Amino acid sequence: MKKNKNLKSLDEFIDKEIGPVGSKKREKFDADYEAFKLGVLLQQTRQERGLTQEQVAELSGTNKSYISKLEKNLKDIRFSTLQRIITEGLGGHLNISISF
Repeated sequence: MKKNKNLKSLDEFIDKEIGPVGSKKREKFDADYEAFKLGVLLQQTRQERGLTQEQVAELSGTNKSYISKLEKNLKDIRFSTLQRIITEGLGGHLNISISF
C-alpha cells in the first residue's frame, strides 16, 4: 500500500495551523475545545435521557435559552450552575480531575 505524503495526522495539522503546544494561540484553541466538548457532552446526555432543553432548564432552575447557549458553546458557565444542571437537570454526577 502506498503512503500519501500529503496526509497529516490531526496533531500535525493542528500544530501547523494553530501552533505548537505551549504557544498562546494553541492554549486558546485547547481551552476553547474543552468548552466545546462540555457543550457536546451536555447535549448528548440530555438527548440520551430523552429530555428537552426546556425540561433540563426547569429541573435545574435556569431557562431554555441558557441551556441552548451552553450546548452551542456560546455562554460561559459558573461551576455551581454546571453542577446543578448535571445533578438536578440531568440526574447525573459531576466528576472532576486535574491532569498535566
